[in-house]
Amino acid sequence: MSESALYIVATPIGNLEDFTPRGIKTLSSVALIAAEDTRHSARLMAHFDIKTPMIAVHDHNERQQGQKIINSLAQGDSVALISDAGTPLISDPGFVIVREVRAAGYRVVPVPGCCAMVAALSAAGIASDRFAFEGFVPSKSQQRLNYYENLAAESRSLIFYESPHRIEASLEAIVTAFGADRPIVIAREITKTFETFLSGSAEEVLHQVQADHNQRKGEFVVIVQGAPQADASLLDADATRVLDILLEELSVKQASALASKITGVKKKVLYQAALEKKVD
Repeated sequence: MSESALYIVATPIGNLEDFTPRGIKTLSSVALIAAEDTRHSARLMAHFDIKTPMIAVHDHNERQQGQKIINSLAQGDSVALISDAGTPLISDPGFVIVREVRAAGYRVVPVPGCCAMVAALSAAGIASDRFAFEGFVPSKSQQRLNYYENLAAESRSLIFYESPHRIEASLEAIVTAFGADRPIVIAREITKTFETFLSGSAEEVLHQVQADHNQRKGEFVVIVQGAPQADASLLDADATRVLDILLEELSVKQASALASKITGVKKKVLYQAALEKKVD
């Protein structure tokens, strides 16, 4: 490494055999490793006999440590940035440092590898040609529900991270916001011993998680299939007018159900049309 640079190194998310030879070589060769949690990363370093000094870089000290990293680069050293697991900056610290290092005129070099959301999507069986990664959703119940409702008409596949103590409540909110029949997949403990994929309708997956407490343990990637686009030709002027009036006073679910009873149009068609109107 003749030219000083900041290396963004992806580390294993569970299975240590997933660490790339380039990643190991990079961490062994740089002058300094900026780690999200040095105690956590110490186990990785010990396993691969990497003896490079580490400093902690997390949400609370990122700006301060960024200057320390720039100072190291100015002296001609190279630095590696790692998170606790997976690819740095993906729902992990590092954005501020990367931005400041680039602004200071130094190279930022990706050393690719594991990423939980990409791994989950690759094996989920849900459309992967167009997707939106949303990261962690709000922790408070009403904010989480509102957050999901604002995404319910999105036609791209949606990817979320969720924690074990919120997964059940989060799935309940998905059923409410996206509808009980929306196809979803949850990937749990990816690359680890108890890796599990549960798939089906939102309601079916919720019931599976509720029925087995083991399915509420670990780290989760939740993938929601994108919304189908409503066929406008199935809605005549009267059905549209009725739906518009009801949406002024009722939720999407209530308005579409009542509009279906009044007009005879299928509830699914009205529900999707209502979602799109809410987004508009």
